[in-house]
Amino acid sequence: MPDLSTTFMGIRLRNPVIAGSSGLTSRPESIIELARHGVAAVVLKSLFEEDMALQARQHVTHPATRMDDYLRLIETAKQRLDIPVIASVNCISPHEWTGFSRKIVSAGADGLEMNMFVPPSDPMKNSEENEKLYFEIITEVRRQVKIPLAVKISPYFSGMTKMALKLSWTGINGLVMFNRFYSPDIDIEEIRVVPGRIFSTPDEIAHPLRWVAMLSDRVMCDTAGSTGVHDYTGIVRFLLAGAKAVQIVSAYYENGPSYTEKLLEGLTAWMERHNFDNINAFMGKLSLKKTENPAEYERFQFLKTFSSIE
Repeated sequence: MPDLSTTFMGIRLRNPVIAGSSGLTSRPESIIELARHGVAAVVLKSLFEEDMALQARQHVTHPATRMDDYLRLIETAKQRLDIPVIASVNCISPHEWTGFSRKIVSAGADGLEMNMFVPPSDPMKNSEENEKLYFEIITEVRRQVKIPLAVKISPYFSGMTKMALKLSWTGINGLVMFNRFYSPDIDIEEIRVVPGRIFSTPDEIAHPLRWVAMLSDRVMCDTAGSTGVHDYTGIVRFLLAGAKAVQIVSAYYENGPSYTEKLLEGLTAWMERHNFDNINAFMGKLSLKKTENPAEYERFQFLKTFSSIE
């Protein structure tokens, strides 16, 4: 049997499949079910900074807050699971919530994922001002805690490569590409704004796959792929591009927690067909640095592909 073990954020994982932050990772029962079927780690559902700030102000009159529930979730998960439990915070500033990160450590979390997105919607702020907040948040959290940190980012930066490099220089342990946003749609019959598609599709893997391949050899931390992984081929593709692990959410909603078994069976069979004894034997084999044709990831490929379509 091939060895499926890997590391992400410096944390040893029995395989590269991580259950990403979602409603499925908000309850002990569903987390235990995911672990029973083979996921290597879980990222708990994110706490939002706005909620934490509000509840912190109300704590005097309402002692039991969602933050307390979250800490109990970490404690329960650690007591009942033998896999890493990674806490998650959706944050946009370096202020009120950062002290809570120490409590996350005390509760036993193996790592912390900061899901970060500063909306570029303020016309009075330039890109440098928005991007500065990312480094302020990381600096403050790193000052407070020593557990492994990952940053989950969006692809919406004016200089994606430079931003990823600078983030990796801060001492974070992992970079997750990318978070997936709520997208509104428009119902033209009811003439109103409605939610867009909630779950990802397999086609959505293309964008994060390209950036993982371009950045995995350049950044000074581990990378993980996220969005669009719906079967074992998505896992293989991200690993070939240089990711150390993948985060999966939509496929679990659509297929249930037992789907991990099918994913790992597919990954194992693929490795056996290609005579790979372990993950490291092919990880990053098709990253930008190691591929025989790096231009496949650059504009040359765009020109080559679309010039052939008539």
